[in-house]
Amino acid sequence: MNALELLAPFAIAAVVSAAATPIAARTACALGVVDRPDERKVNRRAGIPLLGGIAVALGFFVGLAVAMILTGGKYAYRGHIEGQLLGSLILLAIGLIDDRKPLSARSKLPFQVVAAAVAIFYGFRVDHLTDPFSLKVWNFPEPVVWIVTGIWIVGITNAMNLMDGLDGLAAGIGCIIGATLTFLAFQADQAVGVFMGLAFLGAMLGFLPYNFPPARIFLGDTGALFIGFNLSLLALESYRKLSLLTFVVPLLALAVPLMDTALSIYRRLRRHKSILSPDRQHIHHRLLDAEGSQRSAVLSIWFLTACFCVIAVSFTNLEGTAALIFLGLVVLLTLRLLRNLGFFEVGETPARNAGEKGR
Repeated sequence: MNALELLAPFAIAAVVSAAATPIAARTACALGVVDRPDERKVNRRAGIPLLGGIAVALGFFVGLAVAMILTGGKYAYRGHIEGQLLGSLILLAIGLIDDRKPLSARSKLPFQVVAAAVAIFYGFRVDHLTDPFSLKVWNFPEPVVWIVTGIWIVGITNAMNLMDGLDGLAAGIGCIIGATLTFLAFQADQAVGVFMGLAFLGAMLGFLPYNFPPARIFLGDTGALFIGFNLSLLALESYRKLSLLTFVVPLLALAVPLMDTALSIYRRLRRHKSILSPDRQHIHHRLLDAEGSQRSAVLSIWFLTACFCVIAVSFTNLEGTAALIFLGLVVLLTLRLLRNLGFFEVGETPARNAGEKGR
């Protein structure tokens, strides 16, 4: 991998995404695909265009195509690229429909499962567990591979969708996690993962200035689903080093959206509600109430995400007992932090910032 091969996909993805975002905004307005505030949303500005995800996806696909052209036949793109492209198109399509006329979470779930199945079929998979002491590899039976990988892909896809609640939040988190997973791919000498990551990161950074508070365009479900799906695949592609668990390191990098999803499920089960039912107690809602402004809340969550990403990178240098102890300490400290911040409380939080701008 030379400098041109690394720089070109990133730069071109960023330029294409940045150029396509205003076009996506005008198209969304013309088609009526705009945000409509309600009592559950933070945003109170009617008419903000959605479909930012279309610009991000276009930048990503063009950047990845450039990488494939520049590197020729040096790397085994075939299979993984088809799975990523087909799965992404499925989620872009259902996201576009949802942005035009909102669908229930239950209605979107089958399409997410199909997209995950396509990715697994084309080679994205969690297929083994590694003993952290002996480094003995335990290979999963094929049905377990499909179940575990499917849960991983669908889980990350939905986790990022749930985080898309404030201006710039999901896009910024996507950039931080994407950069971390790209570095991990480089560290593990996974060339295809590096090019995927660089194209993804460039596309996200090209879009982010338009989405930073106060946003001029939103990702919409089109973008949130696309980002979550591709982060889940990048995580599987980027880390191949033998470790406590195949995906412990990307799991740490993705800790913030995963924690938000886990806490959402916990709250709803405690209330005897469907795990797919919406509420206003996500991490970003709590921090918005505490910080008082969207920008402060978004920057706080970005910082928290960056901290977990640093921990994830640090974890790559640990093995055996040290890895287990370090992981245990991270889990205990995280649980204590969440407890101190009141995230295990299940009572409804009043919408004290109903007039706040943003999502």
